[in-house]
Amino acid sequence: MDKPMQSDVVVVGGGLAGIVTALEALRKGRSVTLIDRDTPERLGGLALWAFGGMALVGTPLQAKKKIPDSPDRALRDWLRFGELPDDDPWSLAWARHYVEHSCAEVYDYLLAHGLRFMPAVNWVERGWQGDGNSVPRYHIVWGTARHMTLTLIAALRAADSGGRLRLLHRHRVTALDTQAGQVTGVHATDEATGASVRCQATAVVLAMGGLNGHHAAVRAHWPQGRALPATFLNGAHPYSDGTLHHWAAEHLGAPLVRPGEMWNYAAGFPHPQPHFEGHGLSSIPCKSALWLNHRGERLGPEPLVTGFDTHALCQRVAALEKPYTWHLLNWRIAAKELAISGAEHNARIRDRQFLRFLKETLLGNHRLVRQMQAESPHFLVDATLAGLAHQMNALTGTQDVRAEVLQATADTFDANFSRGDSLHNDDQIRRILHARQWGPDRLRTCKPAPLQQRGAGPFIAIQMQLITRKSLGGLRTDLQSRALNTAGKPIPGLYCVGEAAGFGGGGANGKRSLEGTFLPGCILTARAAARAL
Repeated sequence: MDKPMQSDVVVVGGGLAGIVTALEALRKGRSVTLIDRDTPERLGGLALWAFGGMALVGTPLQAKKKIPDSPDRALRDWLRFGELPDDDPWSLAWARHYVEHSCAEVYDYLLAHGLRFMPAVNWVERGWQGDGNSVPRYHIVWGTARHMTLTLIAALRAADSGGRLRLLHRHRVTALDTQAGQVTGVHATDEATGASVRCQATAVVLAMGGLNGHHAAVRAHWPQGRALPATFLNGAHPYSDGTLHHWAAEHLGAPLVRPGEMWNYAAGFPHPQPHFEGHGLSSIPCKSALWLNHRGERLGPEPLVTGFDTHALCQRVAALEKPYTWHLLNWRIAAKELAISGAEHNARIRDRQFLRFLKETLLGNHRLVRQMQAESPHFLVDATLAGLAHQMNALTGTQDVRAEVLQATADTFDANFSRGDSLHNDDQIRRILHARQWGPDRLRTCKPAPLQQRGAGPFIAIQMQLITRKSLGGLRTDLQSRALNTAGKPIPGLYCVGEAAGFGGGGANGKRSLEGTFLPGCILTARAAARAL
């Protein structure tokens, strides 16, 4: 092994949390070694591919839209929805820190870097019984998280005066160095050459992401007592396998908090051009689509509708007889409501093409519907419900969907409209009407109408399954992002940020996120670590 590399700070992981930590450390005059396992063009991690939605509290944009938000109100929503336990003071402290500082530490911070937010504030995760976001908080970065991440990477390189930044790509950290109880560096392997590398520093910041990046890790951490589907897709990253979490727990006594709490999505389908085995895309399910089981029967008695409680949707889908569902809709619904999470399939926002984005919002995103029809075998289109049933069975290799059952499912729903708008009695229609009361949701949600409405076809069926995304648990940290031991004391020289720390404290979101807390959680924990270094 060659002579160890020396720097003030070693940051393990080149995602958003690692980049912000390194950037702020450089600005404070520190020398930084940033170690990332991926290739140079993938520096930025999942944030490069994320949509860029952020739950922010008390922003000028909310005030402009006359949204009466406050940290106290947000904290009540957060604690109620997340069900945080009373015996977890650091997760509770980070929840409070988030709602009190997300405006200044995230919103203003990004504006200072020349970034902007879209002019609408969306209302997501309202809670199935109104127990989620009591007001709209979901801000969307103009240019998606990809533009944000590339902007911060450019700032990182610009902050490197005098060669104080060393970037090690395709390196995997295998262990941490300790001396007299203090973390003093890391051991890594160059995955291109197999060579061993040692980096010494006065502080090590773990920013390696979550624990559920592949199926074995998800199954190992899945909570007892919750239904586990036979198969699911990966919307995280194979490198996020929890190896360093478990190393720190075993060798440093760093407690791993609630590793089984995950933020998954209920409506994923295989990526047409996968980046790794099992790679899935997460759709934002159409509110107006009927959510069906493997036989083409509508799920109930309460119908599944997105935008209210993602955690509950996932549990209901995971408990089904077969590990997939069908979304039944028509072209009219798809053109207005179909969306896929991430930068890749939101080109108008990603590339900041405002006029084209506005046109597709008002006239329908037929481009995306045609793209999915052409690229994905899980996106089926037919002029008749009988033909659609035939295609659904051909895809699954079964005869589970009978044409008469699919027809009856559509007829039963459409009967709600046979007596006029004032006499329907369906919970999905009620929730759609509630969503349409808020302007931005009205733009992206169809007025309720029969599925078999004349001129609304052809019919579409999309096969969906559960897809993993974020770990809500992680290593315990204090408000300075210092990693804590089992006695609740800081481990000298060790910090943990972003998803690796459960977005603060080991699990600041509890069981549920108010959605959009992940990117801001990375920035908040990273800035806290940089201040404390």
